[in-house]
Amino acid sequence: MYEGGLVVPTERPETIEATFARLSERGLDRCYSLAGYLLGNAAEAEDATQEAMARAWRARGTLRDSAAFDGWLDRILVNACMDRMRRQKLVRFVEIQEGEEVPDRDPFRDLLAKDELGRVLHVLTPEQRAVVVLRFWRDLQVDEIARRLDCPPGTVKSRLHTAIAALRERLDRDAREVRR
Repeated sequence: MYEGGLVVPTERPETIEATFARLSERGLDRCYSLAGYLLGNAAEAEDATQEAMARAWRARGTLRDSAAFDGWLDRILVNACMDRMRRQKLVRFVEIQEGEEVPDRDPFRDLLAKDELGRVLHVLTPEQRAVVVLRFWRDLQVDEIARRLDCPPGTVKSRLHTAIAALRERLDRDAREVRR
């Protein structure tokens, strides 16, 4: 049954809102995890996930098949994360008063810091970082990444190639500095 953009299973009739709620609840942890790898910051990942869910809710009428929900939501999330990465170029200073407790460590920063590749992701453009994270952390193939990013597979391959070269160069430079 087709209702307002989503294909709703006929064996268990649901409203479009119920179908959206069921699918988005199932994908919430997956989205937060992907946002965390892309942004490297738990607070930013929470905000990006919330923003993506709001965008998805507003655009729910554009989804034609509930079976494609995960890829559709990933595309919205990656776009929200890339917007945030572009805005992160602004430096933010926060004054900490004496005696004020510093919040707990960020789990995504800690995880990426332990991962040699994760430590140098910041050298990539938002577009390159999205391709690398989708390929190596989400383990998607080029065609799947292209669908999620709404770009040709050749563009994904090019971004991946350029990103890997940039990461290799940075890792080599870091290794040379450590040996000195």
